[in-house]
Amino acid sequence: MDRSAGGSNIAYDYSQRVMGEFYGVNQSPTVIVFAGIHGNEKAGVKAINMVLEKIKDGHMRFEGNLYFILGNINALNKHVRFEKVDLNRIWRNENLQDFKNKSVDLSAESREQFDIFEIIQKILSHGKGPFYFLDLHTTSASSVPFITISDSLNNRKFSSNFPIPVVLGIEEYLNGPLLTFINEFGHVALGFEGGAHDDPVSVINCEAFIWKALVHSKCLKRDQIKNFEHYQLVLTESCCKYQFFGINYRYQLEPDESFVMEEGFENFEPIRKGQLLARSNGKVIRAHRSGRIFMPLYQELGEEGYFILHKISKFWLKASIVLRKLKINHFLRLIPGVRKEKGNNYTLIVDPKIARFMAKEIFHLFGYRQQIYKDDKLHFIKRDRKVTGFE
Repeated sequence: MDRSAGGSNIAYDYSQRVMGEFYGVNQSPTVIVFAGIHGNEKAGVKAINMVLEKIKDGHMRFEGNLYFILGNINALNKHVRFEKVDLNRIWRNENLQDFKNKSVDLSAESREQFDIFEIIQKILSHGKGPFYFLDLHTTSASSVPFITISDSLNNRKFSSNFPIPVVLGIEEYLNGPLLTFINEFGHVALGFEGGAHDDPVSVINCEAFIWKALVHSKCLKRDQIKNFEHYQLVLTESCCKYQFFGINYRYQLEPDESFVMEEGFENFEPIRKGQLLARSNGKVIRAHRSGRIFMPLYQELGEEGYFILHKISKFWLKASIVLRKLKINHFLRLIPGVRKEKGNNYTLIVDPKIARFMAKEIFHLFGYRQQIYKDDKLHFIKRDRKVTGFE
C-alpha cells in the first residue's frame, strides 16, 4: 500500500486494518491509535502514514508497544462518513452479544466493529499495561485542535500533557462511542480532534499529537524523535488558551429533519443568548443560553446540530479530585432514593423524584455520568474504574 501522506485516493483492504505495530524493549506501556472511524475524516490516517515513515527512517527504539488501527475501511474507500450506521455510535455490549450469538444480520459497520473488537482483545491479552487508547478525528467546522474525554481522573491527568482545550463529559450526549466503551474497562482513552476535515493543518496537528502522546505515555523517549520541540510548538501555537470545558446543551437532530447551520461558526466561538444559530424545517433556531458553540454541523450526516459549552472552574476541578480520591461518593448511597445497582459497584440507581433536588453536577463532582432512564429510574455510571480486560 502507498503510505504517502498526501494521497486521497488510497484504497485499503482489510489486511491493512493494523497499519503498523511495534514492540518495545520493556513491553510497557501499550499505545493504541485509531484513525478513520469516520470515513470522511482522513487527516488522522494521513498523519499515521507520516509517523510510520519517520519511524522507519529513524530506526526508533520503543520502550513500550504501539499499534495503529484503521477504523471504517469500507467508508474510507467510499469517501463517506459511514454507510448504514455510525461506527462511533454502536459500541454497546448488546451489539457485541448479537455478534457472538450470530443472532442478527450484520451491517457493514457492525462487521467493521467486530473486526476492531477482536484486534483490541488480542492486544489486551498479549500486551502489558497501562494501555492508552487514542482516537483521531476532525470536524466539519473550522476548529482549533482539542481533546474530548470521559471525565475520569486518569483521562484528565494524561490530557493535561497537551496545551489544548479539553471537553469533559461528551459521552453523556452520545450513544455508543468507542472510547466510552473502552473507558468502562478503566483504560485511558482520549479523542483528539485535529481541526477541519479538509484542512492540511489538521494532518500536521494529528501527527504532533501522536508524537507527544508517545512521549508522555513513556512509550518513546523524546530524544528518539527528530525535532520534537517543533511538535510541541505546533499544538501550543495553533490553539486557544488551555482550558477545561463542559457541555450544557445538545441540539439533537430528529429523523428526516432539514437542519441548516448558519455559516461561519467555529468551535469554541462565544455565542450569546438569543443569537441566530441555525434553521430547522425553515424555522429559525436561536441560542437559549450564552456560552461557546461546539461541533456545529456542516456536513450531511450527523446526529447533533451543535453543542453549547461552558468553562469549568479550577475550583470545581480540584474539588472533584479531592472528593473522588477520598471516595466520599459512597455517602451518596445513604441518600433516600439512591441505591447501588445489585452486582454492580459502578452504577447508582436514582429515583427521579429525588434527582429533581440533586443537580446533575453533584453526581459529576463525585465522578458519575447520567446514562439512561431504565425502569422509571435514572442510572448514573461511575467514570473512575479499576482496569479490567474485555470479556
